[in-house]
Amino acid sequence: MSERMRSLLVLSLAVVIGLVTLALPLVLSSSDVEIYVTIGLATIVVTGLSLLMGFAGQVSLGQAAFYGVGAYTAGIMAVHHWPSLVALMAAPIAAGVIAFVIGVPLLRLKGHALVFSTLAFQLILLVVIENTSFLTGGAIGLSGIPALHVGPLAISTGKDYAYLVWIVAVAVLLITRNLTRSRPGRALRAMAITASGASAAGIAVESYKLKDFTLSAAYAGIAGGIYVFFIGYISPDAFPVTLSIEFVIMVVVGGIGTVSGAFVGAAVVTVISQVLTSLGTSPSLPPDLPTVLSLGVYALILIIILRLIPAGVVGTLSDLWKKTKPSASNPVDTTGRSVLDSTVQAKDG
Repeated sequence: MSERMRSLLVLSLAVVIGLVTLALPLVLSSSDVEIYVTIGLATIVVTGLSLLMGFAGQVSLGQAAFYGVGAYTAGIMAVHHWPSLVALMAAPIAAGVIAFVIGVPLLRLKGHALVFSTLAFQLILLVVIENTSFLTGGAIGLSGIPALHVGPLAISTGKDYAYLVWIVAVAVLLITRNLTRSRPGRALRAMAITASGASAAGIAVESYKLKDFTLSAAYAGIAGGIYVFFIGYISPDAFPVTLSIEFVIMVVVGGIGTVSGAFVGAAVVTVISQVLTSLGTSPSLPPDLPTVLSLGVYALILIIILRLIPAGVVGTLSDLWKKTKPSASNPVDTTGRSVLDSTVQAKDG
């Protein structure tokens, strides 16, 4: 198959996926639309987390915290009579600012220390939310959140939110795709391969990590802002630690460092989560069974993925696709050295 034919095939596939995405809200039931919106929100969050894990080489177990920051920012502002669109726009800004502030000390940590520090941040945030009931509603939650308005247009139905979520999700995917192919993207890839080598090449490693961490949090913030208007109510229970674990599993399933893998991982894990919830809420079963089932199944999924297809679904398919190209792969690229070389050539000065 020629390169031209391959490009046409990829373009055709993208068009088909786009048309299906637009058509689905029209044929799905209200409960299925809710799942569809959830997949879109997860795609936005996981795109940022994949960028953080796959390019900056940082693992975060606190992504649900930034999701919550965005939700509470938009919800509190809307309840206090700020224009809903302004409240939604403030959500990613608040999440990004907080990530920037805490990222300065946190990103000095490495490995497990960084992972557990992000987890600690989420636990601290949940305690703060529960103990500031005058602002957040505490453990009871924040209710009375008005509908989202974009100018004169009211977004009130599930189908409306489905279109909004996927417009934002596609925008986030395109922005991230372009970013990964830009000079900063090459710098991030070099850092993921070897931080010391990237630093020796003149890349401001700490600065790039902080910017990546901030952008990842902003993605989660905008998703949280949409979520709060979609649900119309939030409480700390909506942002448990297990949600952060889910986001990490979505990244691994889709493929760490792959843009389209964010969508694939979000879709697969969200559907599995819905199935487990349905099974766990059957009559005569313990109320905490869904959580137990989820943790067990997630652990099994991680083991299977890491043992059989460590590159994830999209990463593995991409590798198979490249193998079909005659003389198209560069041996140097597989080691990552060419990435570092291109970064050196692209840097300022």
